[in-house]
Amino acid sequence: MGQIKVEKNVGGIEGLAVITPTVHGDDRGYFMETFNQRDMMDAGFSINFVQDNQSSSTKGVLRGLHFQKHYPQVKLVRAVRGSVFDVAVDLRSESKTYGKWYGVELTAENKKQFLIPQGFAHGFLVLSDIAEFCYKVNDFWHPNDEGGMAWNDPEIGIEWPHLKGDYPGSADASGYTLDDGTKLNMAERDQEWLGLKDTFKF
Repeated sequence: MGQIKVEKNVGGIEGLAVITPTVHGDDRGYFMETFNQRDMMDAGFSINFVQDNQSSSTKGVLRGLHFQKHYPQVKLVRAVRGSVFDVAVDLRSESKTYGKWYGVELTAENKKQFLIPQGFAHGFLVLSDIAEFCYKVNDFWHPNDEGGMAWNDPEIGIEWPHLKGDYPGSADASGYTLDDGTKLNMAERDQEWLGLKDTFKF
């Protein structure tokens, strides 16, 4: 019997899926399977994951939107501590939903996982004081192959929750804050990416 519930093609975007594991809990705590290849194959996903990654970030950190150009990755992402708003943008040039985005809140409490296929830009915004973020990938990191796109491109129109600020005409994060005044915190390179019309297409 499968231990996961799968919502396929979320947001009407082919290939994106939200996976919710079965959690077995009692007064001692809980147990769940965070990955089961048999369950994934039963759900129609045949993916050879080769690496697990984990990061820790503070509130207001936005990582992304990233992709690998010539070695695109499938990602299975989740939050093991805190909460993040996780986003994928379809960059598949032949896709009916090219340029469309979908976001889902991943938290330590809801234990949801987001499956992002090849051909998408991916990123997340940290909503809690601290978030620990884990993800599996089906290809290794390749130096000098990483690409990215502007997180705030109005042509895409991602609705980042609890974020306030006016679009300055670029991916510059200055002037943006969360509801409580926490400043948006981004790597310099992530503030230099271009918008949809000028970015890479798969």
